[in-house]
Amino acid sequence: MEMFKFTKAADVPQAIAAGAKSSTAQQGAQVRFIAGGTTLLDLMKLNVEQPKQVVDINRLPLDKIERLPNGGLKIGALVRNSDLAHDANVQKDYAVLSQALLAGASAQLRNMATTGGNLLQRTRCMYFRNDAMPCNKRVPGTGCSAIGGENRTMAILGTSKDCIATNPSDMNVALTALEATIHIQGAKGERAVPIAEFFLVPGNTPERENVLEPGDLITYVTLPVPKANTKQVYLKLRDRASYEFALASAAIVAEVQDGKLTYVRVALGGVGTKPWRSLEAEAALHGKVADAANFRHAAEAALHGVVPQSGNGFKIELAQRCITHALTLATKSGATKSA
Repeated sequence: MEMFKFTKAADVPQAIAAGAKSSTAQQGAQVRFIAGGTTLLDLMKLNVEQPKQVVDINRLPLDKIERLPNGGLKIGALVRNSDLAHDANVQKDYAVLSQALLAGASAQLRNMATTGGNLLQRTRCMYFRNDAMPCNKRVPGTGCSAIGGENRTMAILGTSKDCIATNPSDMNVALTALEATIHIQGAKGERAVPIAEFFLVPGNTPERENVLEPGDLITYVTLPVPKANTKQVYLKLRDRASYEFALASAAIVAEVQDGKLTYVRVALGGVGTKPWRSLEAEAALHGKVADAANFRHAAEAALHGVVPQSGNGFKIELAQRCITHALTLATKSGATKSA
């Protein structure tokens, strides 16, 4: 395996050119970019990823958090999760993002993991990570062992007959609620992709998880101008309190005026094949009184159309309770407001 290192802004085109030599930017890519390595190195040890070339991008100047002229925020792809979680602007105006990051992994991993890497974090499905087991995501056409197998932690939203693997990221759920934009530089130039369009549901191509093409490099993420007077909550339900992935989570951004919800965003984790924004829940809540009955109705709307498996039907009620409680926390008097 060859290793290439790039150290300055002028090297970005070279890094992209190196990545463009691969036939894919998805599973099985011959060229991989590496930053923190908290996912890639694990998968290489398991023989799930076997790139021929690894491109080290750690020294590229993509590690800054900056205010945009319009008041939004620009987050470099190499910003470490710990730095992002503790950034004063993030804690003040995008608190749900800080909460989500601090709910994930361990302090040691947060010190290494990057914004770009977290966006591309791979599923923790045990069958994907075991090269002795059939997995359509790892080897297309071999079957999905989780369907009919051990599927307690698998997805119930966005699944297909070919894959039920869950997106594992906490950060991505918060970014979805905040309506982030992913900025990509590639062989065909630069483009900006709303996070709602960045991730793909598995369908009949579960090996394709996002819109990246060969040579594409995530360079930064932008967050819109913070919505004034909103309250933000990230609630994560899991088997244990530390270093565990969500069974269900909810990211809420809400504004209440005169007892009614005038603005609300709802995103779910732990239950979807991608970070799951619930437009159904938002529609059920907008303009409604902020009370338990309406929260429960919205939670039920969010889980409409779920497809549970043999071992994860409990996630329906768990996710509904998670949404309901997160909405309660985000709308109660005294909850932290953005400026």
